[in-house]
Amino acid sequence: MDAVAALNEIAFWLERERAATFKVQAFRKAADTIAGLEPAELKARAEDGRLKRTKGIGDRTYQVIRQAVDGAVPDYLEDLRQRSTGSLAEGGNELLGSLRGDLHSHSDWSDGGSPISLMTEAARLLGREYLALTDHSPNLKIANGLTAERLAEQLDVVAGINDGTGGNGFTLLAGIEVDILENGELDQTPGMLDRLDIVVASVHSKLRSDRSTMTRRMLAGIRDPHTNVLGHCTGRLVEGSRGTRPQSEFDAKKVFAACAENNVAVEINSRPERQDPPDDLIQLALDAGCLFSIDSDAHAPGQLDFLQYGAARAASNSVPAERIITTWPLDRLLEWSGKA
Repeated sequence: MDAVAALNEIAFWLERERAATFKVQAFRKAADTIAGLEPAELKARAEDGRLKRTKGIGDRTYQVIRQAVDGAVPDYLEDLRQRSTGSLAEGGNELLGSLRGDLHSHSDWSDGGSPISLMTEAARLLGREYLALTDHSPNLKIANGLTAERLAEQLDVVAGINDGTGGNGFTLLAGIEVDILENGELDQTPGMLDRLDIVVASVHSKLRSDRSTMTRRMLAGIRDPHTNVLGHCTGRLVEGSRGTRPQSEFDAKKVFAACAENNVAVEINSRPERQDPPDDLIQLALDAGCLFSIDSDAHAPGQLDFLQYGAARAASNSVPAERIITTWPLDRLLEWSGKA
């Protein structure tokens, strides 16, 4: 078995089961360390002990590499495969099977943990027909948000990846998760937003603003003609390593009415720590006539499979598949977003 592939697959399964970041990074780092070695050289270094003394290779990763170069599926990988055969969430399997893509993901260009190429390959292997790369905008400095110049560079990378896929049924969409600033403006130049396939607009700061202030801010962001998807609308956290955070206060009826009026989809964020919007707001958005987008908000390849959680929540709230834009074929999606 290819040792780099084995290490990256182990990292994928660990990400999927929400393992500690340091554990995942050990396998990703080991994969990067040996990626440039020819198979014969890697085997020689594994056998004579040099590899074990190499920076970035620990006892567990060395064992995985050694078993892989000896032609076996590493024991640790086999164990992960066996314990990862079940579903992540209960219910929603029929809806999950209808999902064609994912409009919210992050790479190591902002605060994700993996290169664009690994995110793309994981999405393709999971059967996605399209994935939107939506790294953060410049205001979110803590997440290494992309300036207009860096975003322009990333668009060239996206184009190169699509050129290299050779029409194999997968498309990487150019996108952004753009901050809705305090004044309601979007945190990127209009010229750059015009060049993107998908714009997810989210609030990331001053989440405890009063109801009136937050409502005005969100309405302005929704009404910007560049906005396609309203991301994790309440900003809440219900579990996880970052602790919990209450949902923002805003006039949900006005916000969802604006989404419906401006053809902006409400995101059903699939991250387990978000579960955003809560069920009562999903029902309000349904009543308002909104479209929805079930997205992973993945920051690592294995997290792309978090769509299972979003599909289960959408199904439990009886969201019709035809109102979920990520069930649509790519040509219909791009016609809807104005990028056909």
